[in-house]
Amino acid sequence: MAKSLVIVESPAKAKTIKKFLGTNYIVKASIGHIIDLPKSKLGVDIDNNFNPEYITIRGKGPVLKEIRQEAKKATKVLLATDPDREGEAISWHLANALNIPEETPCRIEFNEITKTAIKNAIKKPRAINKSLVDAQQARRVLDRLVGYKISPLLWRNLRKGLSAGRVQSVATKIIKDREEEINNFQPVEYWSLMLELKNKNKEGFEAKFHSDQDGNKDLNKQEEVDAILKKIENKQLEITTVKKSEKKRNSYLPFITSTLQQEASNKLGFSTKKTMSIAQQLYEGIDLEKEGTVGLITYMRTDSTRISDEAKENAKNLIIEKFGLEYLSQEVPKKKEKDNKKEIQDAHEAIRPTYVELDPASIKSSLTKDQFNLYKMIWERFVSSQMAPAVFDTLSIELEVENITFKSTGSRLKFDGFLKVYSYANTSEDVNLPILEEGEKVDIVNTLPKQHFTQPPPRYTEASLVKIMEELGIGRPSTYSPTISTILSRGYVEKEGKNLKPTELGIIVTEILVNYFGDVLDVNFTADLEKQLDEVEEGGQDWHKLISTFYDSFGKMLEVAENDMEEIDLVEESDEICKACGAKMLIKHGRYGKFLACSNYPECTRTEPIVNKLGIKCPDCDDGEVIERRSKKGRVFYGCSAFPQCRFVSWSRPIDRKCPQCQQILVHKKNKKSEKITCINKDCKFEEIIEN
Repeated sequence: MAKSLVIVESPAKAKTIKKFLGTNYIVKASIGHIIDLPKSKLGVDIDNNFNPEYITIRGKGPVLKEIRQEAKKATKVLLATDPDREGEAISWHLANALNIPEETPCRIEFNEITKTAIKNAIKKPRAINKSLVDAQQARRVLDRLVGYKISPLLWRNLRKGLSAGRVQSVATKIIKDREEEINNFQPVEYWSLMLELKNKNKEGFEAKFHSDQDGNKDLNKQEEVDAILKKIENKQLEITTVKKSEKKRNSYLPFITSTLQQEASNKLGFSTKKTMSIAQQLYEGIDLEKEGTVGLITYMRTDSTRISDEAKENAKNLIIEKFGLEYLSQEVPKKKEKDNKKEIQDAHEAIRPTYVELDPASIKSSLTKDQFNLYKMIWERFVSSQMAPAVFDTLSIELEVENITFKSTGSRLKFDGFLKVYSYANTSEDVNLPILEEGEKVDIVNTLPKQHFTQPPPRYTEASLVKIMEELGIGRPSTYSPTISTILSRGYVEKEGKNLKPTELGIIVTEILVNYFGDVLDVNFTADLEKQLDEVEEGGQDWHKLISTFYDSFGKMLEVAENDMEEIDLVEESDEICKACGAKMLIKHGRYGKFLACSNYPECTRTEPIVNKLGIKCPDCDDGEVIERRSKKGRVFYGCSAFPQCRFVSWSRPIDRKCPQCQQILVHKKNKKSEKITCINKDCKFEEIIEN
């Protein structure tokens, strides 16, 4: 009996879908793209309206052959690739390869891999959306023109292996510009003043300086603080205002791609690449005990915060059953429209669990640790988004002495609302204030003046880079993760802990590109191109015209760069001598940063890593000294130069001081909350806090 053929991208997705369709359907996986631009050449006919020259990807011939054989036997072919531009393009390529006429209703799409969604999709096949395909073609051709036209110039004038990209180069520039801000930052002094107070019942609380007698709210110098301290010395403060109120904190919207990547980075420590890889696994299907393969979340590349009515109803029932009617939201907050987007790329749904009744704890045994953590975050975020706000009782107090105003605020959680479920929410501890009345006098127990200096803007993390790219309109949900992976793998950016820092190579390449291809690296120009791609998707612009307009100016930039770009020698001499032949070692740039190479190459091929010495003798041996190293994941740590003979290691940076208590080496520890010097000896309790 003839059967229908359903084609998806991945074997995991095929396995999950097959479970729902039964014996009348054959499900095959294309394993991603089958047809694409060639890697060996530009693959875009510039003189023929920028038409792409597609080929079957090397190694995909047998896959395509098998799909063609199954298609010949099938009564119907249904293309079930992902519900976005790229998925539409894959379906279009498959339709062409299988000689399916363009108007044939062969395309099905679904936002979640559930029985209901699959069955409904099969009932409503449609023709391939050519506007979606054209938008993807335009992006692919734009990226190919930029990458394949600029990269050879970098090879010729800097070194082989370098690359440029329409979005990756802009992302690198954003990181480089932030580094310049940090380096150029001039700290400004300011002060804070806290008072420890006591009321008539001897109950203590704190108040913070708010304004002086002239209404000035800033304390810029110690002299200003001293003047206030002198005025209030041996005085009582009078409570002038006591304001009680109730504050509501609304739940978060369910995840979209960018917010999922940000939250997973901040709360779970996942890279954007890891987040998307695990989300893909959860979407395509996990083998659950007793239930078999189940797609656990909806499609994870989306800009939409919309939730289907059915999903809302299921969440509502779960919330009422588990927590009670009072925890159900009466009004779900609306997403604010973004000025830089006329229409979201994926108007399907937010990222949510496909079966809300599958709470994380119930399926934990079937998931890896990382799968469980990400699923738990997605499940909690979705359920909590349908819950009532958290409610706080707040108390705000103003106090005065000599016309100088101080303020004290307190809050207490009255009703936990959505916080009952969303364990990843940032919550501050309750601050309890004693019962205080207007007109009451309170005593000063202690004054706590503190000097501060303004801090430079922080380096970007993967999370904050995704956030700024989204805000600026650079890239789309499917491009954030690959962009970050590319600039890291190319050696243009490196990680210091979670922070992204431009390498010397990244700075040099970016400066060259800005000099010759300023528009291509301009944030507004790139964001405008994204808007135009959206217009192509909506059918409002011809993609060939978009490319042609871009190439008119880009071609002129290329011509100038071809003639004027000068060769830059990235090789530096070092003081190191080659241990193999005695020649001088040279400092060269590689994909993973600088390294030492023998100047007698190719006769001598010796290379060595560049060692960052701290100038501190190893505390565990007499022969070595402490040097900076990097783990396989790029995290900086400190070890002995005599490794592997000596196994000394420390995640914290050693300093050239001995502990006054046990004479062991001291280390410098720093996190978001504090900075201190501690002893490397875990049994020693020595600690020295560094005041900011």
